[in-house]
Amino acid sequence: MTNLKTLSDHLGLSQATVSRALNGYTTVKPATRLRVEEAAKRLNYRPNSSAQRLATGKAGAFGVIVTAGENMLIDPHFTEFLAGLTRTLAESDIDILMTAATLENQSATYQRFANSGKVDGFIVSAPKNMDPRIETLLDMDFPFVVHGQCERSDSYSFYDIDNRGAFEKATDYLLQLGHRRIAILNGTPDAMFAIQRNAGYLAAFEAHGVPVPEDLMVQDLMTEEVGYDRLKPLLELPDPPTAVLCSSMILALGGQRAIREKGLKIGEDISIVSHDDGLSSMKTENFSVPLTVTRSPIRTAGTELASMLRSIVDGSATTPIQRVVPVDLIVRQSTAPAP
Repeated sequence: MTNLKTLSDHLGLSQATVSRALNGYTTVKPATRLRVEEAAKRLNYRPNSSAQRLATGKAGAFGVIVTAGENMLIDPHFTEFLAGLTRTLAESDIDILMTAATLENQSATYQRFANSGKVDGFIVSAPKNMDPRIETLLDMDFPFVVHGQCERSDSYSFYDIDNRGAFEKATDYLLQLGHRRIAILNGTPDAMFAIQRNAGYLAAFEAHGVPVPEDLMVQDLMTEEVGYDRLKPLLELPDPPTAVLCSSMILALGGQRAIREKGLKIGEDISIVSHDDGLSSMKTENFSVPLTVTRSPIRTAGTELASMLRSIVDGSATTPIQRVVPVDLIVRQSTAPAP
């Protein structure tokens, strides 16, 4: 079995140098660090995690705090995000420490976890417009990254998709097909991604010089039942929507059920566009009528945020890392010219 001494002897380096190289110390030359890492991999050497944490002063874990009462582990979006996060961190032997806190106690929970030394940084999900969690972490000067961004976004690291651009592009496409009564089923009014998507929707109407159908704008929880319950009465209006834009595939599932009950054909009588997070358990191309989508895999967000926070904690990133990635519009059979 390869131990630190065996690896050091093999490389002709001191044990201290090998240990510093494996722990990412910047005092070790990059060429030496690469040589040590390659030898460790080749000889199947894995450092003792307890010794490594003592040497670096790091907990070797990142924290994720979810809202109590929200059963996130059965939310396919969160589990897909978590899959990307944990797989990337496992490559560096970094654990995820997850707990729940009420909305009122979230800031205190972040402070408690940071002060306990149990985690080296946090991943913050689903930011609100003015999010107290972000304000708390900025005040604490504690490492964190955000999946998304809020109004104040100049001083912290985040990974986001171009929500506004995606929904402006999708709405523009529907308007070009002649649709004017375009419903939007969006997330809750305080969710930053929903604010951005609404802005894109409104911008497309403004660019075309078309009045916004404000009676068709819905903001609510993104569940299948909400998709069904909120679209059904819109389809009963004297001037119903000829197209529907959904913020998630889950909403689209419920919306499709309401459309079928009304006796309408998707892609003929009514068009539907959904945002597609690339869920492995739900393929929009396999829906009964393949969906036109704005697509950006949420698993990629988990992977990118894990790498970002790792860079912040190990000191290789000295300024905020901020990424906003474009979103593809994929046209399929669920959209057609306005009837």
